[in-house]
Amino acid sequence: MVLLVLAMPGVAPAAVVSGIDIDDGRIILNFDAVVRNASAFMLDAPNRIAVDVEGVTMSRLSAAGGVVARLRMGQRDGETTRLVFDLAKPALLTDGHFAPDGRSLILSVRAVDQSVFHRAANGARRFFTSPDGTRVAPPSPADRSTVRIPLSPSNKVAGLPLPPVSGARGTDRPLVVIDAGHGGHDPGAMSPDGLMEKDAALAIAKAIRDELVESGRVRVAMTRSDDRFLVLSERREIARRLHADLFISIHVDSAPNTDARGATIYTLSEVSSDRVASNLAARENRADILNGVNLGDASSDISSILIDLAQRETMNVSADFATLLQRDLSNKIRFRTNFHRFAGLVVLKAPDVPSILFETGYISNPDDVALLFSKKYQRTIAKGVREAVETHFARRLASK
Repeated sequence: MVLLVLAMPGVAPAAVVSGIDIDDGRIILNFDAVVRNASAFMLDAPNRIAVDVEGVTMSRLSAAGGVVARLRMGQRDGETTRLVFDLAKPALLTDGHFAPDGRSLILSVRAVDQSVFHRAANGARRFFTSPDGTRVAPPSPADRSTVRIPLSPSNKVAGLPLPPVSGARGTDRPLVVIDAGHGGHDPGAMSPDGLMEKDAALAIAKAIRDELVESGRVRVAMTRSDDRFLVLSERREIARRLHADLFISIHVDSAPNTDARGATIYTLSEVSSDRVASNLAARENRADILNGVNLGDASSDISSILIDLAQRETMNVSADFATLLQRDLSNKIRFRTNFHRFAGLVVLKAPDVPSILFETGYISNPDDVALLFSKKYQRTIAKGVREAVETHFARRLASK
């Protein structure tokens, strides 16, 4: 099926959509000029595939057929047009690429059942660049609306119920708070077949909790033990209100290069150690902005937190634990060459709780993703964390 377009009146655009071909397995966008960059993501309730195309202005267009019930189009800004394909039935966006001449974007889709689509929806964007294009500073996956509504931290954090503490008896034992990243309507990164970061993070976090409880040497709490959403400030404030001695946030990495694999440990710095760390901070810190609503902490206590960050002791202890954790796990799991990176991550900004963010592997890599959802790998990570935690607190006790 080919649909022709009537361009909107006004200034001649750099490119318009000249036609769309749709069948059960593909959606092909054809342009009347070279288009260099585009991105796409999936949303549910209702089921949609949204495509942002740079250098294209809005046109009058309709389309239906195959898995597509109808098309809606809007101008996001002067440079980007968004096409939203409302789906007649659930269908995953499995792949995409530009034609060699940059005048067509071919998206591969596959019909699935609703439960599979629901798990995959609201995940990471996929970016596409034509052979002669260079993509610089792509839009944030979370930036899907211009509406921003700051919520009061006094309502979101101070009244938050604290999780139960398990493990060693007695308040004199160190307390470790395990944070399973993402959750609820924030799935985090996603594998090509729809597996989600939030599920891997929760499974690994639970394995760590169980291992630490079994050790009997520390007390343990989890920021979340089920599939719920917490904003970043809530996660760190849970640790602070519990007077935690250590905060470990569990995540799973993702990269456009599917060869990237291995674990990485991040500790706090206002200056990122490299571009990878900077991109991670930008992505994770925006996890508070979902569906166009800013759920984060924009209160006046930010200034006091930044001042408290001058207390270098907490950051130094965090860095020491990162080194210890890598040492105890290096013969058990694969690490990136530069295993310790520094980033300005909101979730690590508790000024009085040593904190790390542990990227346990790459969900975009087929070998890593098989490990991440493996009980054996989860237990291996948990045992390494247990060893590092026990050594960490033994050293702290000896230094007093």
